[in-house]
Amino acid sequence: MKKTFLVRAAAAACAALPLSLAAGGALACDDCDDAPAASPLNKLGLVRVQGAAPSSLPTNIPTTRETVTRSDIERSVNATDAEDALKYLPSLLVRKRYIGDYNHAILSSRASGTGNSARSAVYADGILLSNYLGNGVGGLSFPPRWGLVTPEEIERVDVMYGPFSAAYPGNSVGAVVDYQTRMPTKFEAHAKLVYSVQPSDLYGVSTSYRAWQASASVGSREGGFSWWLNLNRTSSQGQPLTFATRLASTGTAIPAGSTAPPVTGAVLVPNSNNLPWYLLGAGTQYDTTQDHLKLKLAYDLSPTVRASYAMGLWRNDSDGNSESWLRDAAGKPVYSGPVIIDGKQFARLTASDFALTREKLRHVMHGVSVKSRSGGEWDWEVAASLYDYQKDSKRQNGLTVNGVLVTDNPQPGAWSGGAGSLADGSGTGWSTLAAKGIWRPAGTAHVVDFGLQRDNYRLSYLTSGIAGNYLMDGPGSLISKVSGKTRLQAAYVQDAWLLGPDWKAVLGLRAEHWQAWDGRTDFSATSGQGYASRSEDVLSPKAALSWQAAPDTVLKASLGRAVRMPTVGELYGATSTTNSQYINDPNLKPERSWTAELSAQTAWGALQSRLTLFAETTRDSIYSQTVLDLIANRNISRVQNIDKMGTKGLEAALAAVDWGLRGLDLSGSVTYTDSKIKANTGFVSTPGDTIGKWQPNIPRWRATALAAYRFNSHWSASLAARYSGRQYRTLNNADVNGFAYQGVSKYMTADVRVLWKIDSQWSAAFGIDNLNNYRYWNFHNYPQRSYSAELKFDL
Repeated sequence: MKKTFLVRAAAAACAALPLSLAAGGALACDDCDDAPAASPLNKLGLVRVQGAAPSSLPTNIPTTRETVTRSDIERSVNATDAEDALKYLPSLLVRKRYIGDYNHAILSSRASGTGNSARSAVYADGILLSNYLGNGVGGLSFPPRWGLVTPEEIERVDVMYGPFSAAYPGNSVGAVVDYQTRMPTKFEAHAKLVYSVQPSDLYGVSTSYRAWQASASVGSREGGFSWWLNLNRTSSQGQPLTFATRLASTGTAIPAGSTAPPVTGAVLVPNSNNLPWYLLGAGTQYDTTQDHLKLKLAYDLSPTVRASYAMGLWRNDSDGNSESWLRDAAGKPVYSGPVIIDGKQFARLTASDFALTREKLRHVMHGVSVKSRSGGEWDWEVAASLYDYQKDSKRQNGLTVNGVLVTDNPQPGAWSGGAGSLADGSGTGWSTLAAKGIWRPAGTAHVVDFGLQRDNYRLSYLTSGIAGNYLMDGPGSLISKVSGKTRLQAAYVQDAWLLGPDWKAVLGLRAEHWQAWDGRTDFSATSGQGYASRSEDVLSPKAALSWQAAPDTVLKASLGRAVRMPTVGELYGATSTTNSQYINDPNLKPERSWTAELSAQTAWGALQSRLTLFAETTRDSIYSQTVLDLIANRNISRVQNIDKMGTKGLEAALAAVDWGLRGLDLSGSVTYTDSKIKANTGFVSTPGDTIGKWQPNIPRWRATALAAYRFNSHWSASLAARYSGRQYRTLNNADVNGFAYQGVSKYMTADVRVLWKIDSQWSAAFGIDNLNNYRYWNFHNYPQRSYSAELKFDL
């Protein structure tokens, strides 16, 4: 599975490995077919790929690598979304809050938290899925476009940790995730039905949220032509994710003549800063229906050259609803006006407290490539992709102009219309173009990867007011408009050099030219600001050295520089709604990181182990910080540079096949991380209040464990666990209570899955996620115990 070293192992062991371990030398299923069973598990060498490549990653990987296969997912993961495949890999977390989470499911890694989506790179068949139009979640949201891959499509997932390959931009500083999807070798057809239910009990409100999923796929290969068609529909109800609040300290004496009604139903709890506040009701309860279509075509122009085309369509209709818990003396819900709670009067309720949103999204992806895989002296590839927001609209009740609510439209009237806003992101998107080559000089111990790349990004987001019916009417007066473009052009070269039987070096250099232009923010029809064009030129060297210390032991040291450029959204994307605001910075500096790791991997029979020491120093780290403005009653996000952050840590991973008992496969990992803010001229409340504080969303400890057992050819079961320690969300670590709305808590959850292969065509599975019903938070609340059942047919 890794390409840095040529690995040989028995094919049976390779097929059975649950979650494959790789750190510059690991079990590699694509190398198993002609492997002698007695060969060492970890062996240095230069990789020469011939035929269809099992991964779009470079041929020789100078860093830690992990892999999950289709059979791993089928046996051990209750997978409803593509990101579920990453669940049990070391040091990775996707902030998935419900099935079909389309706007907050951000990947975090060793030194990158769940607010930094631009510090990882996600691809599917080499096509970029990461959304580098912005970073994290602020006024807009920029998670990878997971919806363009379904679990049924996945053949394997490779994860490469750190910025050690010259083939990737600085966004790879956290991790590179590469999904390889299925391409049939003969006729095949599949169908799958999944039902999930999450009974939820939070703050005295008990209900159940359900999800339904249906998928079908068909494909074949005739001669040199192969094709694949996949259809999927997901209908999902998520639990409420936000809450209307009032700090207890903001209550005032009841003024004479007040008409505010005394209400019941408010819940008094400590907030993330341990200050008492009242929760008045729940919001952002999504009811989403998503459709996915994927068409893939491939034609072998010759025995060693293949042309491929992929088209993906993702459509989403999503309703975001809210509910007040407050009741007046007659027992009727209260959604507007000032209220009296426990003898104190509080600021009036508005549409900002109980928002209704209606979203309609249609995104299209295209990818085309022509690739040579001869395994001879030269191989090459040309590839291009396009991601287009064909439709991206969001309607919301209440009309806000320049951060001021000018026309309130609370419930229940907002259910049938009234004033509101329409946000339109259509025309936004990105495109990529790449030419790559591999040179294997005859008679030498070198493999050279090189290439040219160009990535273009365009952001266009128009927010308009609607005075009549926000549910139906077209756009009215302009509230705000943000637009801008960036481009990254790069050239890279990387040489894998076998210095001798026991030594291997990988040296690389990446040169980049970055531009930003046409940046503009309009605050009204008569007020706006344009921004000057910018450009940067950077060099990013990479180096790795590996030593075969023993027949089954490899030691490896890697060092790499990564420069993460500001995104269009961070530079120009000032946005404002009734309950949130994002403040951009057109003068952001690029984020510059040096990352190093030292790994040792060895094998004792069926047991593989890896120990990795990692360190990272980042200057001008780009961070968005969200705080609640108590006066405006809105979340305000501001992007800024942090002068210096330092991270160091240790990661240990184990994997075993048939460990002590035939059919029992084990894998697990433990990661310790120390990540602190070393220098920062900025501050949250007072100068210096962030220095020495923990980097947000990076826990000190995290761990995974997975045990899978094959009872016989029909039955298998798995038990998995995940742990994450205490985290902070704010730069000054003021959020000391993680078990609260807007806090980030520790967690310890367990998952189970039972798979029954009824016969050669039919199978069924039952699973429980969060078996121990742990209630934990990452700004929003994660799902409670959830049950799933699936039925699958394979032809």
